[in-house]
Amino acid sequence: MSKQAAGGSHRAAPVHTDPADVSVLTALSAVADPVRLQIVRELAGSAEWTRSCGSFDVPVGKAALSHHFSVLRGAGLVEQRDEGPRRVNRLRREEFDARFPGLLDLVLSADTD
Repeated sequence: MSKQAAGGSHRAAPVHTDPADVSVLTALSAVADPVRLQIVRELAGSAEWTRSCGSFDVPVGKAALSHHFSVLRGAGLVEQRDEGPRRVNRLRREEFDARFPGLLDLVLSADTD
């Protein structure tokens, strides 16, 4: 049976991948999708742990959004934790930059076209 999230929530705690275990192809693939890129950009402009999953301005439903967060966690870009009924997020910028120096800066500064 899966580990339960802190606070007795009915949903399982998110599984996170250490950026040190991520290949460059996995990292590039994660930010190649426009929805995931938008999530990363919004997180980069927000204070840590202030953005809940439903607060992102992306054109997808809950199931698709959950998938996108799973991909970002798997690429070592995002960390999530449960705070009561909300799942909040932070960009793992320091850890990701240590693994792929400059990559996130390039992604965040790229044209939106």
